[in-house]
Amino acid sequence: MIEIELDGKKVEITEGSMIMHAADKAGTYIPHFCYHKKLSIAANCRMCLVDVEKAPKPMPACATPVTQGMIVRTKSDKAIKAQQSVMEFLLINHPLDCPICDQGGECQLQDLAVGYGGSSSRYEEEKRVVFHKDVGPLISMEEMSRCIHCTRCVRFGQEVAGIMELGMSHRGEHAEIETFVGSSVDSELSGNMIDLCPVGALTSKPFRYSARTWELSRRKSVSPHDSTGANLIVQVKNSKVMRVVPLENEAVNECWIADRDRFSYEALNSDERLSKPMLKQGGVWKEVDWQTALEYVANGLKQVKAERGANAIGALVSPHSTLEELFLAGALVRGLGSENIDYRLRNAEFTASEGARWLGMPIASLSQLQRVLVVGSNLRKDHPLFAQRIRQAARHGCVVSEVNASASDWAMPVANALLTPAGAWVQALADVAAAIALEKSIPAPVQGNPDDVAKAIARSLLGGDRKAVLLGNGAAHHAQASSLLALANWIGMQTGATVGYLTEAANTVGAQVVDAQPGQGGLNAAQMLGGVLGAVILLNNEPEFDSAAGASAAAALGKAGMVVTLSPFKANMAFSDVLLPIAPFTETSGTFVNAEGRMQGFHAVVKPLGETRPAWKVLRVLANLLGLPGFDFESTQDVLAHLRCASLADASHVPAEKLNNAMEASIQVGASGVEPVTAGIYQLDGIVRRAASLQITADARRAREGVTA
Repeated sequence: MIEIELDGKKVEITEGSMIMHAADKAGTYIPHFCYHKKLSIAANCRMCLVDVEKAPKPMPACATPVTQGMIVRTKSDKAIKAQQSVMEFLLINHPLDCPICDQGGECQLQDLAVGYGGSSSRYEEEKRVVFHKDVGPLISMEEMSRCIHCTRCVRFGQEVAGIMELGMSHRGEHAEIETFVGSSVDSELSGNMIDLCPVGALTSKPFRYSARTWELSRRKSVSPHDSTGANLIVQVKNSKVMRVVPLENEAVNECWIADRDRFSYEALNSDERLSKPMLKQGGVWKEVDWQTALEYVANGLKQVKAERGANAIGALVSPHSTLEELFLAGALVRGLGSENIDYRLRNAEFTASEGARWLGMPIASLSQLQRVLVVGSNLRKDHPLFAQRIRQAARHGCVVSEVNASASDWAMPVANALLTPAGAWVQALADVAAAIALEKSIPAPVQGNPDDVAKAIARSLLGGDRKAVLLGNGAAHHAQASSLLALANWIGMQTGATVGYLTEAANTVGAQVVDAQPGQGGLNAAQMLGGVLGAVILLNNEPEFDSAAGASAAAALGKAGMVVTLSPFKANMAFSDVLLPIAPFTETSGTFVNAEGRMQGFHAVVKPLGETRPAWKVLRVLANLLGLPGFDFESTQDVLAHLRCASLADASHVPAEKLNNAMEASIQVGASGVEPVTAGIYQLDGIVRRAASLQITADARRAREGVTA
């Protein structure tokens, strides 16, 4: 540590730090544009010029290393005049279009111009014009004349997203930020460039011209999509979600969110929203009131139970539903005497296990890994924010290895790729285990025949200190999932690596914690989708798209006497008998448990649309109509309090004893002919599938064409 004097105050800072870092530590604001704490230093805007004693001219705070005894003044006449001169140059070519700029009101240049800009310009020549570019459906580059060449967007692509999609061409007054050869911006994290832009050059294409920033209310929420549990700020106008931006949380999503977290809100305002209960009568859908719909469902369930027994009733629930909704769905089914409930819609193997499959480590630890083996995951598309963290680890020397069916671009260096059909993944892991056994001169768990790649993966995992074996969605949904986990555990035990599941959905861990899976004698998801039930409750899912059964699910569910769909959308209409409109995450309160077991609660940010009701209320009232005891909850807080009394500690994380990746299973090395079913990046859930802008991205187009990105 060294000590400097900053505006008369002594500040201790790590040697090698910049003046800007010392100012941040001291709580002193230095104006800047190009500097960002998560990006490399470019020092090209010069707005952060400060007065350093004995220096002949003002120095950029972001790029000037501190030295022992350095004296820095950020508010001296010399510093202020330098900053004002830089601002004058920045405004020479900047268009005076604040009244029509989408960034107006939250523009860094606008804010600093108030303090450092002049009241008039000495520049009388014509301002330069930069022609707009079309870079895809998410980011608008219509007003690139506003660009001040801070290069934040360029550095974000290179360093965080892992792919340099934007760059600066030409020189001098002809310099401009653009893609090359007419390419579009296709990164799954691209929307973060909008947040990073300190002017209105990059704006949100779906949000553009729809509201002024000062008209929006800002409310906290949690993403309902993948298992990161990204923290969000949902911006609302007139009870309508207008925009979603990240809420900074270093432990979870840092200051980034994926594009599906940012733009999926479009579905919440789409024409496909279900706003009133509907009954199918004589093959025709008719809107009815809630009382009629719920009584129809209650009477139907009673009739099926009386005629075929409680085991003819089942529920297929989505891991994108809240903890409270999943618990009440399970309590309802079990209250009727059935154990037929399952969230594992895409699984091919179903095992009874104690505890919940989880990441096995804090999410933040992914950034510090030195060795990682990923099994059965298109990491970049399945878990964009996890991939971003592992990418940072790779930038600092982490050796990344994979076992996968095919090569896909993770936008990071992959040192060892063991590519083999999914049916041979168990053999591939057995080969890695055999290579480890060979290196350690110990018996292998099963016979393997390691090739050079398997040996390289083994040597990688035997080196380093912080390492992990991570099982992706493909491994979780695999027909030999238990064998994959057993082998991963053996590898982890022999190498000291942490073993964990990346987990698919926002509440996959939560679904396991509240036992949203069959109990003794209950049917699993595959069995229920085989057409054996008399009554089926579908909570927040569409089996045609969300299950391993795919298109055959419609025919199977059509055999049931009654199918009840609880959804925010007009879904499952081909085979459902009742549609009950339930609130999406923006219109209800609840809790999600992310991959690391972190419990994150959220509240409704807008009023429910039409006659939409929160799913937990619908399930509670339905249970009351059925005469089931124990459904006297008045709020989601009551449900959560009940869960905490029953099984969860009063803490922000699921108790450690509830989380468990252990697996005592016999390892079956024989090849499996069943391909694991996984969802594409923009096909993960019903909300994402109905977000118009996301569905015209390059990723969505490739998924429709069956191309692996």
